[in-house]
Amino acid sequence: MLSAEHLPNGLTLLQDDRFFKLGQDSVLLSAFARIPKRARVLDLGCGTGALALLCWRDDLTITGLELQPGPADLFAQSIAQNKLQNVRVVQGDLREIRRLLPHASMQYVVCNPPYFASNTGKHAANSAHKTARQDESADLDDILDAIAWVLPTGGQCSIVFRPERLCPLLSGLASRGFTPKRLRFVHQTAQSAPSAVLVSAKRGAGDGLIVEPPLLVCRPDGELSDEYRTIYGK
Repeated sequence: MLSAEHLPNGLTLLQDDRFFKLGQDSVLLSAFARIPKRARVLDLGCGTGALALLCWRDDLTITGLELQPGPADLFAQSIAQNKLQNVRVVQGDLREIRRLLPHASMQYVVCNPPYFASNTGKHAANSAHKTARQDESADLDDILDAIAWVLPTGGQCSIVFRPERLCPLLSGLASRGFTPKRLRFVHQTAQSAPSAVLVSAKRGAGDGLIVEPPLLVCRPDGELSDEYRTIYGK
């Protein structure tokens, strides 16, 4: 079933029950990413384009790369409906990134990759959801290789990931010449363990990691935190 989600920046995201829908992680990652002016941006594994549209500014040039034809086509429809001239979608396998996009052609990458390794985590109800949740079509190394291909020295990336997989993420970034520069954990409450981690890294940068204060979804009284409400435009 088709539906339309109105994003905090005023754009409209078309969604379909068959595909992975807009979630908290993409919204929080879009607020966390600090994309420079007039940057060439890649949303890697973009799905229906939620993260790309959340990051949209009129000074940016945004490309979304998506494996599955269905979500890619729906993203193209969202681009047309919003009449965006600076956004495009490429349908293809990120493991073939060298054929799809030129080397060092981007300046910033955002990525909300599959959280779970193959055959772990909750099993999704259909194949499209499973591809979005589990790294069966592309694992973490494939994703980081793709990021390394499109970003030159000085290029930056921002990723949202599961805290329990933070170590392989950081080591994988380091092995490809990326230095983590900012890190922030997301907690449902101040007393709960983190449910996600936001990481920003820069290629060829010197040491110096800033661990930011935790992002709390809820206040002690159970209501949404002021920061969370601001991010969602509430």
